[in-house]
Amino acid sequence: MSRSVSLLFGVHAHQPVGNFPEVLADAHLRCYRPFLQVLHRYPSFCFAVHISGWLLDYLFDHYPEDMALLRDMVMRGQVELFGAGDTEPVLAAIPNRDRIGQIQTFSDKLERKLGRRPQGAWLTERVWEATVVPALADCGIRYVIVDDYHFLCAGKTAAELDGYFTTEEDERKLDLFPISEALRYRLPFSPADEAVAYIESLAENSTTGHGNAAIYFDDIEKFGIWPETYQWVYEKGWLDNFIQGVLASPIIRPQHYRDYHAAEKTRGVVYLPTTSYMEMNEWTLPAGPANIYADLVQQAKAVGWYDGNKAFLRGGIWKNFFSRYPESNWMHKRMLGLSRRLASLPERQRSVAMKHKLYESQANDAYWHGLFGGLYLPHLRRAVFKAIVELEAMLDACAPRPTRFLEDTDLDGIEEMYLQTGKIQAVLKMNDGGIICELDSYLLMHNFGDTLRRQAEHYYRKIHQREDNPHGHSGAGIASAHERLSFKNKITAGDMVADDHARGLFVDRLNGDFITYRHEPSSADDSTCQTEVYSQYVKKSIALAGNWLQVSYLFAAEAEGVFCTEINLAMPSCDGWGGRYIYRGQIPGGFGQLLELSAMTDITLDDDVLGGSVELKVSVPAELHAQPYYSVSQSEEGFEKIMQAVTLKLQWPVMVGALVVSLAINARQNVVGGHLP
Repeated sequence: MSRSVSLLFGVHAHQPVGNFPEVLADAHLRCYRPFLQVLHRYPSFCFAVHISGWLLDYLFDHYPEDMALLRDMVMRGQVELFGAGDTEPVLAAIPNRDRIGQIQTFSDKLERKLGRRPQGAWLTERVWEATVVPALADCGIRYVIVDDYHFLCAGKTAAELDGYFTTEEDERKLDLFPISEALRYRLPFSPADEAVAYIESLAENSTTGHGNAAIYFDDIEKFGIWPETYQWVYEKGWLDNFIQGVLASPIIRPQHYRDYHAAEKTRGVVYLPTTSYMEMNEWTLPAGPANIYADLVQQAKAVGWYDGNKAFLRGGIWKNFFSRYPESNWMHKRMLGLSRRLASLPERQRSVAMKHKLYESQANDAYWHGLFGGLYLPHLRRAVFKAIVELEAMLDACAPRPTRFLEDTDLDGIEEMYLQTGKIQAVLKMNDGGIICELDSYLLMHNFGDTLRRQAEHYYRKIHQREDNPHGHSGAGIASAHERLSFKNKITAGDMVADDHARGLFVDRLNGDFITYRHEPSSADDSTCQTEVYSQYVKKSIALAGNWLQVSYLFAAEAEGVFCTEINLAMPSCDGWGGRYIYRGQIPGGFGQLLELSAMTDITLDDDVLGGSVELKVSVPAELHAQPYYSVSQSEEGFEKIMQAVTLKLQWPVMVGALVVSLAINARQNVVGGHLP
């Protein structure tokens, strides 16, 4: 008898659709290139790779020499490729037809670019729902990887999780590998020799007919991009030392998932609950419940029963993000509506470009937020909405929509009024606020209503109770991002005050109080691109014509005091150098600065990233107060303030008669080299 353990080692590489080029260049420099270069030197070290489809295309376009290294490792049998949805969607959150399309698209891409079709698949954020089984199986996927936590939640013990199991759904079979949490937290953060020794400790005498496995599959970004990891993994030689230690061990056998799967039998049938990894289950909860959950976890650890019973102390599920964040839910339901429209078109009218834009709109990153996740990052939401708006324009060209219609898009029990001219679209929430929640330009492919309401977050408590040890780590090795507590910006209590209203366009107040509107069904022809809402003192009319949005207010005779409307505009440059106000031929400042004007009748917000501008006009001179709107986010690099929108507050003394506020959305006409002449 000999003691041995199969090391199934895999890494997952992903960058969000729409990420900044400088972020991609840095990730390549500090992680993707050095990782591939190191692994290429060790042909006998087998490992698995999943690179998301959008990132794979980017790396082939920009770094073909590194992709040649990867292809060489695939061809010589060192690398096993893993599949997934092409744009890294959470498969459970998209329709089954799109699951199949996404998986097939990516498998085809792997075969075309790297010469192999995958047998295994990576599940985005390890989000498991049994409903994804049929699509995976129908696409030729034989096994997927999920966390060992998923199995513990199904009643398995840690000692059982040294091989794969089998599940089924709708008469399709799929095998499941449990990723070791202990390995996820050790690699690459503990010293290499300790990591190797831990893997060796998992070996058993091979007398049962089952070969036991040490199963690892995690983000490649931990090998160079996470704080401190580049120096640790490459400059101090952790990765070389780890691989050399594994290859020198008489106990550890590096092996491919496919080979282990072919040689070993299933450990039996299992049915996993809907879940993701433990940290995600906390992030899905609202701030109050998340804090209660965190307290319960700390109490369990303090009294010593957590490790053996953590599976029975659960948080929420990934789809809770749709109920937590109205903005995420709105994007998701808009995407689902376009998927239905595309599926309903005759086959001959569906184009590859339409499918591509749909899949881009399904990329997971902008739909959630925790330590990672990009809901708080405007450029990632912008990429989703760009795909949504582009696809909508394509669909309208094939099957035009009415210029005005009602539907409850986001399933909140409140209908939305859609007004669209073919050039721009305004979506009005027909609740008591009368707020425009989406304002699209089909020419610029941008949603100016794409912002984020500030709400309490579970990590605010960490900011208020900053620990004495900002890195939260002691002992050998380096700190994981899950343990760190650091600040990229100075954050004050005022930065974390929750909003008392939605951050839309034309949020109205009279003498400081929100105006409550009601909508009365109109007998007007649906071909007219306008609607009205009413309050006790104000009639508000919204109309579109060409590239203009016009909002008119008619005040009752008994109205008096001060009227204010707040317009939150998502300008892509945010507080960067590319966005500025233009007023009377001058540039009084950028979007990240405060701006106050009296007797203002018109002003332009010009944006290089957008490649266009918004022209604001009022029929009666207004007092303008403009400022950047920030929210507080967290990432693996620390807490930071992120600009979400430009907030324009226009104020007038109440007058008898009409007040008109107009917004024109224009593409850039007179720009040379991306700058105003």
